[in-house]
Amino acid sequence: MKFHIVEQVVLEENSCVRKVMLNRPQKLNSLNFEMVSQIFKALEAYENDSAVKLVILKGKGRAFCAGGDLMGVFYSAFGGHWSFAARFYKKQLALDYLIGTYKKPLVRRIYRYIYIYIYIYACVFAMPETSIGLFPDVGATHFLSKLPGHFGEYIGLTGARMKGAEMLACGLATHFVPSKNLFLLESALNQITSSEASTISNLINKFSHKVDVKQDCAFKRLEVINRCFSRKTVEEILQSLEKEAADGDEKWIKEAIRSMRSSSPTSLKITLRLMREERKQNLEDTLHRDYLIACHMLMRIVNNDFFEWEPSRLELVSEERVNQHFAKIEDINWEKLELPYGRNTTNQAMARL
Repeated sequence: MKFHIVEQVVLEENSCVRKVMLNRPQKLNSLNFEMVSQIFKALEAYENDSAVKLVILKGKGRAFCAGGDLMGVFYSAFGGHWSFAARFYKKQLALDYLIGTYKKPLVRRIYRYIYIYIYIYACVFAMPETSIGLFPDVGATHFLSKLPGHFGEYIGLTGARMKGAEMLACGLATHFVPSKNLFLLESALNQITSSEASTISNLINKFSHKVDVKQDCAFKRLEVINRCFSRKTVEEILQSLEKEAADGDEKWIKEAIRSMRSSSPTSLKITLRLMREERKQNLEDTLHRDYLIACHMLMRIVNNDFFEWEPSRLELVSEERVNQHFAKIEDINWEKLELPYGRNTTNQAMARL
């Protein structure tokens, strides 16, 4: 067994299995440019190595990964250095695309586009970007739009926190492995000699437990969610939720209303448009569009919504303003997004086993 410590990423080689561990626990393993570059290089090498049959992604400490290092992005954009933030974002999207089209099985607790999604006890999933003036990016709307009914709109617009059983029920995860079984599972995975997804999934099943969705969770109210979040506009969605709240006393509805009322109005409208259009898009198109919108926000050429809600009310966010975030950028310093060439997007279909 060999260990290589590469700054904030630890790479482990074990027979036919390779492990990539994020090693920045004090920052909840949030990704910076160097980490993204190292992970990309490692995954690319493993994919081209015929001896590698399985790749495991993990994080040191209590969190796998808190996403991109938003504070670094924030200060770069705030100081006028939007190009540095855009450079990081380009690299992160390239990594997402590599993972989303990966030719070999990858396993981790929870990650978008990976063959097998495992969650453990106390694991929580959320997409709270609209609450900080952003949008569910790095391809999030691509997989959210594939969830049952309009559950993806519910998650993306409200930033609702999903716990394990609900993640399994809606398709965000494929297996539940209790914390006490993780060491045993990892030991068993170390013995894998096949890249067959069914073989790996069957092995994980031996350490998995069945769990029931609680009656008070939002996914049990999918009929209500579909009725509300199928509305054409954000304003109509809120009106529908408020009507449901007036007719009953369900906590999740009140939390959804509170969250949307406190989120960026512009972000909400951008997110809804993305969700509606995403059902017809492939992953590559999604990432290109995410990059375009994010660059508009980083360059602050449309508004200052990344830093403060402007406009401050939904009715003040016109369709024209939303459209500006989807428009071509003419800035001489802007660089187009370049994704790994020749990838097979059909690999995404293998994600849920």
